[in-house]
Amino acid sequence: MMTHAPVALITGASSGIGLAAAKALAAQGWKIIATGRNPERCAAAREQIIAASSSGDVTMITGNLALLAEARRIATEVQQLTDRLNLLANNAGGMAKEKVITSEGLEENFAANHLGHFVLTRELLPLLQKTAAASGPGSVRVINTASDAGEMIPGFNLEDMQNLQNWNYGMAYCTGKLANVLFTKALGKRVKKDGIVVHAFHPGIVDSHFFDCFDADAKAQVAAKGMQSTEEGASTLIWLATSAEAQENGGYFANSAPREPHPWASDETIVERFWLESEKLVASAEN
Repeated sequence: MMTHAPVALITGASSGIGLAAAKALAAQGWKIIATGRNPERCAAAREQIIAASSSGDVTMITGNLALLAEARRIATEVQQLTDRLNLLANNAGGMAKEKVITSEGLEENFAANHLGHFVLTRELLPLLQKTAAASGPGSVRVINTASDAGEMIPGFNLEDMQNLQNWNYGMAYCTGKLANVLFTKALGKRVKKDGIVVHAFHPGIVDSHFFDCFDADAKAQVAAKGMQSTEEGASTLIWLATSAEAQENGGYFANSAPREPHPWASDETIVERFWLESEKLVASAEN
């Protein structure tokens, strides 16, 4: 059994709940590897995580997970930095107000919220499996930051998951968040035999850079509903990463408690079709 400090990779940790989670785990003695898109924010975040850390073992990787080549590069760097990975927190993402097609031919919002993490997880799976084999069942976890926004739609077109034919930013975001839950179900089924635990969670409405793209009126409407701090938003992520109670695979959580996921998550045919269509989109970007 491994006795080293546990290692976490947290994407989207230059601010928001990713940064809050990184600081909390660092304070518990975890080695932290974190990602962000903005070099200046990454540098500032690293200083904050180090200040909270009991070991000072903190690495920031700058990269944009909306680009699958960047996801692969990040995975390669992680494998060069560590021989174990106890936690993969797929947390990066956001809402884009405009439809943008990346240089790889993918819709940016769906790529950032789902496909980048799909590739990152796939590339890191051998390291996760190796760590689980050495550390025992339940010691390795993949936690996906989803949202109840995925509950706001009945589903989406599995033949056009990027909503290219009828794009609007609200539908694009909700699709990405439902995708996080479907990804959790499909991945959990695939890695259960390895003793790897996979969960998704809703962080709540969090006061963070997520709302930077909103206009003043929209921000005011959101604020009126009440917002949580980033620390409160990260609390379920931290609980899922560390709690002995969170070892049942494939759950959806909020406020450190299980909740019923979208009906699609219980439909094995849809879940498997979703995984297949994700693979097709990744392959199209690679060719």
